[in-house]
Amino acid sequence: MAELEGIRTGRHCVFALHAQLVFVTKFRHKVFGDRHLARMEEIMRTVCADFETELVEFNGENNHVHLLVNFPPKVALAKLVNSLKGVSSRRMRQEFPDLRRHYYRANKLWSGSYFAGSLGDAPLSAVRQYIEQQNRPV
Repeated sequence: MAELEGIRTGRHCVFALHAQLVFVTKFRHKVFGDRHLARMEEIMRTVCADFETELVEFNGENNHVHLLVNFPPKVALAKLVNSLKGVSSRRMRQEFPDLRRHYYRANKLWSGSYFAGSLGDAPLSAVRQYIEQQNRPV
């Protein structure tokens, strides 16, 4: 069964769980360039690996990012999101001092809210294509 594409196995389960996540910057400030998004992808891949979660697709624009994650049933999506946003906010503000000037009052990179959607009937290829087609800043 593990030979089927997208099917993962755990110790006592077989699963194919995908979610699309969208995080927006605090106050929707347009702060990201390509260098920011490239580093953010690395950070988020590391966080996902810590949760035994696969970051299938990542892209973004100047004020938000899209993630497509494949996660095991033991992972609480809210905890994954909390870690992704917290770690990326802290590291991005440390590594890119230019981001700090946008958040001098709130001292946060991300808005408190987020979007999480299960794929349901949407084909995985359609969601991947949607994320790939985001207008990434240069």
